[in-house]
Amino acid sequence: MLKLYHSPMSPNSRRVWITLLEKGLEFELVEVKLDGEQFKPEFLAMNPFHHIPVLEDEGFHIVESIAILDYLEAKYPTPAMLPKDAKDLAIARMVQMVTINELLSAIMPLTPQMLGFPGGDPEKIEQAQQKALTVLNFFESLLDDRPYFGSDRITLAEPVAGTLIPWLPKGGVSLKDYPKLSAWCHRLLARPSWQATEVPLEMLKARMAARMAQQKAS
Repeated sequence: MLKLYHSPMSPNSRRVWITLLEKGLEFELVEVKLDGEQFKPEFLAMNPFHHIPVLEDEGFHIVESIAILDYLEAKYPTPAMLPKDAKDLAIARMVQMVTINELLSAIMPLTPQMLGFPGGDPEKIEQAQQKALTVLNFFESLLDDRPYFGSDRITLAEPVAGTLIPWLPKGGVSLKDYPKLSAWCHRLLARPSWQATEVPLEMLKARMAARMAQQKAS
């Protein structure tokens, strides 16, 4: 059976979790507590870079979430979650990579605000919000009359972008000027896979507070 080593705090983990559910696969979920468990020898034996997620399949370990998604698509191609058309495939891939390379790193200063913590550097927050708007403008332009990026059916772009964009309003980035993206978000949030993997805000907030306290103590 597939085994996913994950943390509910991690959007990288959640994108794999959602994909497993969307493909209807059997799997075991193993939480890795990011208070030091990721540095234990047994975990480092699976991933020497001490990151989550890790997918285990019959003793084979896959690290890096995009590599895991590609593995799942190649080994379990039904239902298909990547378009066949070259343009549509490029759209799905662009959404994945822009989310990871541009959006995720840019919005880190917004994380405390998203979880309801006060403070933060106003200049860094403003820069993060502007970078997020650049991404939203780009994504809005990629959506057409189809419900998902480049497809009538959910693709691997959705678990990647769809675990971040719905959180942006909590960081002061409104979606009101992006009607296609707003409808896309509502569509995703109504899916059982999103609802099953949603972690309560209070749990995220408590874990973030514990991590911040641990960092101060060290």
